[in-house]
Amino acid sequence: MAEPTYDELKLRVQELEKQQGQRRSGSLEFRVGEKGGVSVYGLGRFPVTLYYEQWIRLLDTADKLRDFLEHNKAKLKLKGQ
Repeated sequence: MAEPTYDELKLRVQELEKQQGQRRSGSLEFRVGEKGGVSVYGLGRFPVTLYYEQWIRLLDTADKLRDFLEHNKAKLKLKGQ
């Protein structure tokens, strides 16, 4: 495999910077990992990775989680505090 040229590397850096800028806009990205887990990027510094059954279980309790968060909102650290 031939070494990339300076211009090719420069173009690649620009593409990566553009992608990074898009990610910072609050959008979430989903990926399937090598071991079959689904990772969510964009929530924090590191991705959140769960397997299919775990995601389904979490989604099934979404209403309960929302209620819990609202009930404990005063105890939680919120962005901007």
